[in-house]
Amino acid sequence: MTTEAHPHHAPSAYAPEHPARLSWATLAPEVYKAMIRLDVAARKGLDPALLELVKIRASQINRCALCLDMHSKDALAAGESVERIVQLGAWEESRHFYTEKELAAIELTEAVTVLTDGFVPDEVYAKAARHFAEAELAQLIAAITVINAWNRFGVTTRQTPGHYTPGDIKH
Repeated sequence: MTTEAHPHHAPSAYAPEHPARLSWATLAPEVYKAMIRLDVAARKGLDPALLELVKIRASQINRCALCLDMHSKDALAAGESVERIVQLGAWEESRHFYTEKELAAIELTEAVTVLTDGFVPDEVYAKAARHFAEAELAQLIAAITVINAWNRFGVTTRQTPGHYTPGDIKH
């Protein structure tokens, strides 16, 4: 991390940055390339702002620091407000920051991301189905699934956040 991001702090004030456990994308390049293609396919037809909210929310739940860094920066670069990004972690208490369609997508994201009950509740799915046409809903489910896959690569190999610049290779 550079002091440019936090000019009011001396570099010694931060904990040391740990390197990634494994450079999975380099070691499994065909998987990485397939993930990129899958990500491109999953985003088709989805509103880019809604897509970033979904990616940020899944990444918050999964505690994927790299994806939080990347998708928060991408959202900001695309014109998303800081307020909506910050409030996303408490969206249930901050519903008035989001449209009903965004709320349905966020709720579906949580249900698909946290499968500890073994299913996506009917009411969550039905709410999403009311706000998204079937083809768009299929794309949304694909996008949620893909960000969860990215999160699992990032968390398991402990990819280092803080170095992403919007416009770099996206996932």
